[in-house]
Amino acid sequence: MPGDRTLRLQHGNRIEALCVLGTHISADVYGAAPAGAVSFSVKHTEGVSVEVAHQGQEEVESAPSSGMQWPLDEGTVLRFSMSQASTEVNDNKVTVSFYAEGGQPINQAGVFLTGIGISLDVDADRDGVVEKNNPNKASWTWGPEGHGAILLVSCDKESPFTPTSDCDDERVFSKEDLLDMSQMVLRTEGPQRLPRGYEIVLYIPVSDADKVGVFHVQNPFFGQRYIHVLGQRKLYHTVQYTGGAAELDFFIEGLRFPDDTFSGLVSIHVSLLETLAEGIPHTPVFTDTVVFRVAPWIMTPNTLAPVNVFVCSMKDNYLFIKEIKNLVNKAGCELKACFGYINRGDRWMQEEMEFGYTHAPHKSFPVVLDSPRDGGLEQFPVKELLGPDFGYVIREPLFEAITSLDSFGNLEVSPPVTVAGKEYPLGRILIGSSFPTSAGRRMTRVVRDFLYAQQVQAPVELYSDWLSVGHVDEFVTFVPTSDTKRFRMLMASPAACYKLFREKQKEGQGEATMFKGYLGTDTKRVTINKVLSNDILAQQNQYVQRCIDWNRDVLKKELGLTEVDIIDLPALFKLDKQGKAVPYFPNMVTMIVLAKDLGIPKPFGPVMGGECCLERQTRSLLEPLGLCCRFLEEVASYHGRLGEVRCGTNVQRRPFAFKWWHVTP
Repeated sequence: MPGDRTLRLQHGNRIEALCVLGTHISADVYGAAPAGAVSFSVKHTEGVSVEVAHQGQEEVESAPSSGMQWPLDEGTVLRFSMSQASTEVNDNKVTVSFYAEGGQPINQAGVFLTGIGISLDVDADRDGVVEKNNPNKASWTWGPEGHGAILLVSCDKESPFTPTSDCDDERVFSKEDLLDMSQMVLRTEGPQRLPRGYEIVLYIPVSDADKVGVFHVQNPFFGQRYIHVLGQRKLYHTVQYTGGAAELDFFIEGLRFPDDTFSGLVSIHVSLLETLAEGIPHTPVFTDTVVFRVAPWIMTPNTLAPVNVFVCSMKDNYLFIKEIKNLVNKAGCELKACFGYINRGDRWMQEEMEFGYTHAPHKSFPVVLDSPRDGGLEQFPVKELLGPDFGYVIREPLFEAITSLDSFGNLEVSPPVTVAGKEYPLGRILIGSSFPTSAGRRMTRVVRDFLYAQQVQAPVELYSDWLSVGHVDEFVTFVPTSDTKRFRMLMASPAACYKLFREKQKEGQGEATMFKGYLGTDTKRVTINKVLSNDILAQQNQYVQRCIDWNRDVLKKELGLTEVDIIDLPALFKLDKQGKAVPYFPNMVTMIVLAKDLGIPKPFGPVMGGECCLERQTRSLLEPLGLCCRFLEEVASYHGRLGEVRCGTNVQRRPFAFKWWHVTP
C-alpha cells in the first residue's frame, strides 16, 4: 500500500481532507503550533484513529479522544487513519488544542475528514477471482508460489466484419471479445458525492499505451456498451464516482506480445486528485497500482497430442494426400487441405507458419506465428486461420533480407527437459543459424528477438547453415515414448548409414539396388557397393557428420541429454555447387509425428528380400518404443524440390497442461 500522506495543519483554521481507507495521514503538530505553545491535546470522532509519533522513537502512542495533553516537542507528528467509509462529507473530525505554560489554552487547529475506500483490483493470485486489495497486486513474480495478474493478447478475430485482429480495433463487437480479456475492478466506498475539487482518474504510462487496452461497461441496465477508455492515444480516464459501495468493471486486453523492447509487464494506476481552487492544477493524494504480465506465445513439441494436420492440395500430390489422410485417421486427428485458390502453388505448409498458443488463468487459445518468408501461402494464416479464438502474430524485418533460414522448418521445440537441475517444463526452442565464427545465414533478428522475449522456452541456437535449405528439422526431431524419459531425440546420421551398408556388404548384399520405383532420378543403377566405393561422397558425408556432431554436442549440453536419449537414423547427403548439403535419398528424420504414429519419408534404400534395409533398420530402432512407422512416398511432390514430409505438412497440437507462469526463467 502507499505510504503516509502529509497534511499541513494551520492553527486558527479548520481544513478539509479525504482519508483513503487503509492509509495514514501525517500532520506535523510542532510546525502548526502557535507561538508560546508548550503542549497539545487531541480530540477526535469515533471513526478516526489517531496516533502520536515522537521524533527518534519507533513506538507510537494511541491518542484517546479524552483530550490528554502531550508535551510539544520538535518532530512530533500525528497520524490519522480511518477504517470505515464515511456516509456523508466531513462527518469525522480531529481537533488539536495548543496550550501555554500552566495549561492555558491558546488556539486550535482542526481537520474535517471524509473517509473513502478506493481499491483497484485484479486476479493477482491467478485463481480466476478478482479479490479485494490483494497485497501482491502491484508486483509480478514467477514460479509456483508466484503472484501477479496475466493478460492475453487479443490477437484473434471475433467478428468477421473486421479486417484485422481484435487488438488492432478499439471496439467490442460482442461479449465473446470480453472473454479474451482480463477483468479489473475499481471498488469505491464513501458518501454519495465526493467533496468539491476531488476526482478519481484511471491512467497508464505513455510507455504502455501501445501495449494495453482498457474497456469499461457503460449503461449496464440499458443495452450494455463497452467503451474504450485507455490505450493507444488515450492515457487517462476520469472515473464517474457513484457513491456508496460501488464496483466498476473494466476489461483489459494485451495489444503486443513481449519482444526485445517490451518485457511483457504493464501497469495501470488509479489516482485520487484534489485541486485547491478552480484554475489550479490537480495534485494526487492517493494512488493505487496493478501490474499485469502479457502471456507469451508458446510452441508445442511433437510429444503433445495432434489436433489438426494441414497440407496443401497440389496437382501432383494426390497420392501423398491420400496416404497422409490414412495416417491422420489412424492417429485420430483431422486433416485440413489448403486448395490452390489460397496456396497459389506453394506447397510448403511448415515453412509458412508455426502453431502455438497463449494462455491465462481464464482462457487459452491457439495462435499461429506467421513467418516472414511470404510465399504463395502468404494469405493462408490470415484468411483461413485467424478467427474466433484463433490468434495470429507476425514479425517482419524492416531492412534485413529474408533467407531460407527464416522459414519455420528452421524452428523446432524440444519436449520438457531438465538441465543440470534447472527445469524447462515447456521445453526449449531450437533455431538454426550459422556457425559462430562465420558470417553465414541466420534467422532474421526480429524473429529471434521475439522468440527469446517469450522467456518460457529459452532458445538454443544450432548450426544449420551447412545445409542448402538450412533448417534444423533436416537433422533433428523428437518422438514421444511411454518410458520414464517420455521422448527420444532422433538425428540424421551418415555414420549410421555407412555402418549399415558395410554390414550388408559383408553379408553379401553389396549389389542390392537403391531407388527402385523412385521417380525423378536418373536411370543409373545405384548399389551399396557403388555408394561405398564413392570416395567423394564419403568425404562429403564425413563433413556432414561433423556438422551434425557439433549440433549433437550442443543439444546434449543444452537439453541435458545422454547418448541413450538419442537415436541415429541412417541418412546420406551430397554437397551442391555452393558446398551446401542436400539429402542423397529422402531424409527420414524430416517426418511428421502424430502421437505414436509416424509418417516417414520413404527412403528408397537397398532392397533385400523384398524389403528396404533402411526402412527395416528404422523400424527396429523405433517400434520397440511403441511407435508405428508408416513410410510415405513423396519424392515427386516434395523430395525432388528439396523438401520432405514435414516440410509439406503442419500440425496443430494440444497445449501443455503445465501453467507457464509456474516457470522460473
